[in-house]
Amino acid sequence: MGMSVIIAAARPEEAEQILKLQYLGYQSEAELYGDWTLEPLTQTLESLKAEMSEHRVLVARLGDEVVGSVRGWVDDNGVGQIGRLVVHPRMQRHGLGRRLLEGLEAQLAADGAQGGFELFTGHRSLGNLRLYRRLGYRETEVREVSRRLSIVTLAKPVAATLAA
Repeated sequence: MGMSVIIAAARPEEAEQILKLQYLGYQSEAELYGDWTLEPLTQTLESLKAEMSEHRVLVARLGDEVVGSVRGWVDDNGVGQIGRLVVHPRMQRHGLGRRLLEGLEAQLAADGAQGGFELFTGHRSLGNLRLYRRLGYRETEVREVSRRLSIVTLAKPVAATLAA
């Protein structure tokens, strides 16, 4: 008998699970760019707890296990800023990333994100880029951070979310 994955608001006591999942999930990104100093890999538990108190954080739960997470907030320009989407490697390619993003977009829209949504990823993160494009995000900027890494910013209007 299988269990369903539930998308819900993160609970404060899940911070450690989220941090461990983030560390596991971003290993492939670190390998891809040859950089193990990526912020998701160096974030402290205290810093994550502070983010959880200030931002929306959703998790994907399989029973009591956190198998996915995403966080975001509405900035001063009314744009929903989305970050740290991570799905446990064994749970990838089952639609959890899409479900997490769509859930967070709905919450941020309710919080006043009338200017759409924005997120970013590395230029070599082709799976991430495919997912974001499939969900209606379009590239707005590419910023070179180092010889090995360029950050691709993608945006999506609120109307595209409502139509989806």
